[in-house]
Amino acid sequence: MIETVGDGRTWLLSGPSSSYALHLADGDTLLHLHWGPRLTAADAEALADRPPAPYRPFESPLDGHEEYPVEGGPRFVRPALSVRTVGVRGTEWRFDTATTDADAGELRLRFLDGPLALTLHYRMRDDTDVVERWITAEHRGPEGAPPVELLRADAATWTLPLRDAWRLSQLHGRWAAETRLVRAPLTYGEKVIGSRRGHTGHQHLPWVALDAEGATEEYGEVYGCALAWSGSWRISVHRLPDGLVQITGGAGHDDSGLVRLAPGDAYVSPVFAALWSDGGFGGASRAWHAWQLAHVIPGAADTRPVLYNSWEATEFAISEEQQRELARRAAGMGIELFVVDDGWFGRRTSDRAGLGDWTPNPDRFPRGLKPLADEVHALGMRFGIWVEPEMVNPDSDLYRAHPDWVQHQPGRTRTEFRHQLVLNLARADVQEYLWEQLDGLLSSAPIDYVKWDFNRCFTDAGWPGDPYPQRLWTEHVHALYGLLDRLRAAHPGVAFESCSGGGGRVDLGILARTDQVWTSDNTDPLDRLAIQHGFSQLHPARVMAAWVTDSPNTQLNGRISSLRFRFVSAMAGVLGVGGDLTRWTDEERDEARGWVALYKEIRPVVQLGELYRLRPPEGGLSAVQYVRGDDTVVLAWLQAQHHGEPPAPLRLRGIDPAAVYACRDTGARHRGSVLIHHGLPTGLRGDLDATVIRLRRC
Repeated sequence: MIETVGDGRTWLLSGPSSSYALHLADGDTLLHLHWGPRLTAADAEALADRPPAPYRPFESPLDGHEEYPVEGGPRFVRPALSVRTVGVRGTEWRFDTATTDADAGELRLRFLDGPLALTLHYRMRDDTDVVERWITAEHRGPEGAPPVELLRADAATWTLPLRDAWRLSQLHGRWAAETRLVRAPLTYGEKVIGSRRGHTGHQHLPWVALDAEGATEEYGEVYGCALAWSGSWRISVHRLPDGLVQITGGAGHDDSGLVRLAPGDAYVSPVFAALWSDGGFGGASRAWHAWQLAHVIPGAADTRPVLYNSWEATEFAISEEQQRELARRAAGMGIELFVVDDGWFGRRTSDRAGLGDWTPNPDRFPRGLKPLADEVHALGMRFGIWVEPEMVNPDSDLYRAHPDWVQHQPGRTRTEFRHQLVLNLARADVQEYLWEQLDGLLSSAPIDYVKWDFNRCFTDAGWPGDPYPQRLWTEHVHALYGLLDRLRAAHPGVAFESCSGGGGRVDLGILARTDQVWTSDNTDPLDRLAIQHGFSQLHPARVMAAWVTDSPNTQLNGRISSLRFRFVSAMAGVLGVGGDLTRWTDEERDEARGWVALYKEIRPVVQLGELYRLRPPEGGLSAVQYVRGDDTVVLAWLQAQHHGEPPAPLRLRGIDPAAVYACRDTGARHRGSVLIHHGLPTGLRGDLDATVIRLRRC
């Protein structure tokens, strides 16, 4: 809901439980008024009438109060907008127009500064407390006018209320150790996170959360922000000298130049979304999940299938008959989607060759992929393949024909990681080549699923001959989005998974165009608990791919774990299997068949239900709970039992204290109030034990 308040210079956006208010003061200064619990129009008007902060020498009266600080004038905070025109920097804008769209929940405020028109966009839908913000910058000068260079154009600045102290939560990591949650006091000065790598990165998820009064999992105020961008990015959290806090974020990792606008050009920033919750970190997560399922993730109401991926069974040693045998075994376990990973195309017998040549290897698949896909379908499964379209090996037909198509700096060595280079997707000819290759591939066989990988970061990111080569960084991402959008429109039955050496490209921008994401290359079931715990702070289980692989875990740590522990760990998201099924015993495949069948029963609750994190993975016992309608599912894991003491019962959340719940496996009946206050025994014991408990309201 959007209301224009008082004299028409105050605006109030409201969701189910929160409001956001801003005010245009004298001198066309746009001030932030409120972000938190729901307000009335009269409340917002009263806030607009409050006197300004007292004068302080050496401080700006605008800092910490402006809705979107720009470079120039009496400001010292980090600017969200930095503009250069013919050697002159800074912005002196004047207010132009305000427009609202009540049906869409949108507010647009336009400001002018010479030829530059800047529009601040706000959207708050009726069914969510998430506020979406972004900007549009347009060059409205006459033809032949000098360009306007956007050195920095962040999507939004978020202003928090004054509190005595704040605590910052963030998700950090690296390859095989992504999305690990850390919380620490926010000290004075700036905390900056981001990516300089051309993609979202393994090192940080573009999300932060702040609480000021010791919020817990289910209680207290939490403010959170998340950026919808799949390239380089930056989020700055600044605690100012007077204690006020502002969060600024957008595309690009520095201020060296984002885009150059000629007359008629426009730049639209990514969305920087945020929400306030008084339900603690769990309440904030559930609000994020509901918003993504309703408004971000395509086809989110449909549950994702159980998949099998052949990579760990075969690596590059692929053959058609070998894939057929794996498919037969997967089908016998109840798998619903069979995915052929790397090695099916070109001269791809190792990671040294073949990237860029997206046609089936004639020695391995002499009749193409269609015969294998047809057999997979005949077995009752869907068929998928792995691709890495943005990359090229120097040992490839594509590179030999078009060495100029890669990102590179003239006169400098072309750095290789994993024996590959990055294609310059900002080029129209590269975009068209990839469209022809991928559209032809998806038309050549009944392919239902594409795992889209990205296995190296940008280095030497140059575009020789382009008048503004810096635009490569943003145009690559827009070209990726455009290619995915075009492929989805042409092949609506094909699902896409985003992968980047694990969780290197997980963000709201890519999730608007893919059906799920690969969370981490680390499939160790114990390590995964911490990774999945962090991932769930922002993203729902519906998009979190998780695999059961072989034991011992030979890829990372050699840990030995039971099939039970591996399955229950992976069942917290979109279940997959990635082991070498030709080495599994009949008993293991029979047990796996039972776990797959159980997952299919609980899948709607896990993927579409509300998540409650009952116990974090740091302790000996950890557990999550999902609630959907009358059904509750609890997944619990015991790392180790000490001194023969049984783990404590799990106190459930999100259930009706006046209701009775029956265990679907044992028939035991539990009163809701007892489950909430005294807990549910798990029966776990020993080391690396796990269980699934299903309850239904009677």
